[in-house]
Amino acid sequence: MSARKEVQSLENLERALARLDEALGVPIDAPLAIDGTIQRFEFAVELTWKTLKRFLDVEGIATTTPREALRATHAAGWIDDEAVWLAMLSDRNATSHIYDELKARQIYERIRGYAPVMRDAALVLRQRAEAA
Repeated sequence: MSARKEVQSLENLERALARLDEALGVPIDAPLAIDGTIQRFEFAVELTWKTLKRFLDVEGIATTTPREALRATHAAGWIDDEAVWLAMLSDRNATSHIYDELKARQIYERIRGYAPVMRDAALVLRQRAEAA
């Protein structure tokens, strides 16, 4: 894999996180605020684990699933709280099956806490890319 793919993945992730932040800035009573935020969260989580996987691949650490990538990233010291990341992954998986407005609202509230964690991971990856 070339460093170019790695950097492109990171740039895509940074844009997705900016879009998630934008969604979180919309008042919760606005139409589609919760649904739009959850959709951007799903996309950001997918890009996050795939970008982490690309960076791990460069280090010679092979992973195939989101859970493996998160665990390996934690073991490498790139992310701090593995439990938060696994909860984030669980919420992301649950969002594809949400039909209950209360559950959607609960996940929306947790996304507010997940967004800074994902931004921190992107910052670590940015620093790694710039140091390379």
